[in-house]
This record gives sequence, structure tokens and C-alpha cells, in this order.
Amino acid sequence: MSVLRTGVPAAAPRLSPTDPSARSGSRPEWLDTILKGDCVAALERLPKDSVDLVFADPPYNLQLGGDLLRPDQSKVDACDDHWDQFASFEAYDAFTRAWLMAVRRVLKPNGGLWVIGSYHNIFRVGAILQDLGFWILNDVVWLKSNPMPNFRGKRFTNAHETMIWASPSRDAKYTFNYEALKTFNDDLQMRSDWHLPICTGQERLKDDDGQKVHPTQKPESLLYRVLLAASNPGDVVLDPFFGTGTTGAVAKKLGRHFVGVEREQDYIDAARARIDAIEPAAAHTLTVTQGKRAAPRVPFGNLLEAGLIKPGAQLTCAKGKHKAEVRADGSLVSGDHTGSIHKVGALVQGFDACNGWTFWHITDKGKRTPIDALRQTFRKSKT
Repeated sequence: MSVLRTGVPAAAPRLSPTDPSARSGSRPEWLDTILKGDCVAALERLPKDSVDLVFADPPYNLQLGGDLLRPDQSKVDACDDHWDQFASFEAYDAFTRAWLMAVRRVLKPNGGLWVIGSYHNIFRVGAILQDLGFWILNDVVWLKSNPMPNFRGKRFTNAHETMIWASPSRDAKYTFNYEALKTFNDDLQMRSDWHLPICTGQERLKDDDGQKVHPTQKPESLLYRVLLAASNPGDVVLDPFFGTGTTGAVAKKLGRHFVGVEREQDYIDAARARIDAIEPAAAHTLTVTQGKRAAPRVPFGNLLEAGLIKPGAQLTCAKGKHKAEVRADGSLVSGDHTGSIHKVGALVQGFDACNGWTFWHITDKGKRTPIDALRQTFRKSKT
């Protein structure tokens, strides 16, 4: 088994705390490489808990019988390679269990796993995922805007594939860049149905004879969304069925590290050339949009320590109906109610809970401003 290093971004982003180079102070020899060989054996070379995200495009077990012909009798370039053929469902299930267990060992406890498939295999993969203790977060449907027609006319056109997004356990604190995806989608929540074209045109890799290098090359747009959704700059993305390197190409563009596993030398050569030609985005453009929940926690008492609010200050609700006084320990007093900004905000309204940061306001020159504005001022002073 050999390790094949590809080009590394010349302008790599600032290392995140999860970046293996940042943690160890030295670059792991397997980072940004393609491991040649069977995926289960190759993954034994990676340290336990070493990757942040896995995108897997395993064999679909299509097992097509005979040539597939168009109405004009021309042959369809379908996926009939030996790597996609299994003797039985039992054999495919054993293969699936083996590679998922190998992936589970190298995936961090708070990492994420995406597996793509068709009706031929995705349901079997999903059941085995659950048997192994993975927690399914979503299924995402890739709706192909330009699917291959059903030439035999005996079934519906296969116009979609399904991706399963899972975490290693139910309690995992997995990465999900909700705000970034919402911004990406014109301030609308990203849905679980993605309308994207199949890989065609300049993106489709061809050999010297003009033939497809790989029969199931995935579009970069698909991996762009996956990596944007479930990883951060500096993270390590593993693809155990690397093919012609779509995952590695997008990872390099977005400032992520990658490691791929592939056993076919022709695919490895194509992937290396493809990734080496990638120009990564500038580091400053890779910042991921985050919501307030991702911001550093600021206790109300920090505002008192910083002098942004003083003991004895009077707070009111937005309409001035409810009032409270700030005490030196960060608690509020409002009539018979005492406690935190959240507790007192809830009590004066007769509610079970309240976000005190947005409920309570400070008055300055006759204008009421939420105390959350003071929290933002404090955060900025610490950056």
C-alpha cells in the first residue's frame, strides 16, 4: 500500500483547534494524501479519532445484467465495473459493516458521516448504520435536474439519490453550519431536497479517447454543500471511496484537509492531477457565518466587571411596563422577584422561561436598547 501526496493549499486558512497540524505541531504524513488499497485495510493506517467528517460514496451493488441499450441501439455507459459487483446481499452487507466499522474508529466522537446511495443499497446501509450505533440526523435527497432517462421504459426514471447524514452517537456535538447554509440559500432555511445537475461538461473527467474516467463521478456542487454544512476550515475530511477525487478537490477549494482511499491506479492518477490543479480560496474568504449560539458565552456579570453596566442601573422591558434594578452580583430585583436576568424576566411576565438579553433594556438619552447590545460590545472588546 502506498501513500500519494497531492498539492496542499498555498494559502491555507488559519488552523482551527481541530486541525491536526495545530494540535500536534507537526503535519501528519497521511494528511492531504490518497492511500492506495482496500479501504478497510488502508484505514488501519490512520490514528483513532483523527477525522472530522466522512463522505462515503460506496459501491451501489447495481449488478446490471447484460448491456443497457438506448432506443437507437447505442450502448449506455452504465456502471458495470467489478468493484460494484457482489455475489449476494449477504456479501454486500458484510462489506458495508466492515467499512463502516473502520470509519467509525477513525471518526471523532463529535464528527459526522455522510453516505450516498440509490435504492439498490441505501436502505441496507441505513439499517447497518443504526445497528452499529450511529445516529441518523437527516436523509437528504439529491434531485437530479438532468437525470439519465429510463431507456427500457419499464420503471420510473431514476431522478434522485439519497444521502444519509449521521453522527457517531445520539449525544454527539456534531458540526452543522445552519446560519452559513441559510445565508447560502438567500436567507431561507436549507431544505433536505437539493436540486443539482449531474456531473457533465468541463467538470466530467475524460481520458485520451474522450471516455469517462469514472462512471459515477459526483458533481462538485454536491460536495460543496456537504462540506459547507458539516465542516469548518482546517477540518479533516475522509473519503474512503475516493474515485477521481471530487471530495478532495472541494476540500482543497474550501480550506479543509482531506484523506482519500482508492485502489484503482487510474482513478488515483486522475484525482492527483485534478487536485493539484485546484487553486484554494483565500483564507479570509473561508470564514463560516455563525449564529448567536455559536458566539462565546458572556455571563451578565461580565458587563459589570467591564463597567458597561453599573450596580443600581435601572432596566425595563421594551415598553417600560416592567422594571428591575441591577445588583452588584449580577442579579436583578423587581418587586418581590430576585434572580438572574432570565429568571426575573420570566417571573414578571408569569412565564416559565425568558431570554433576559432581549427582554431587558437599558435607557440612554431617552432611547431603550436591549442589554444584548452591551454583550456584543463586550465580545468585540475581546477579539
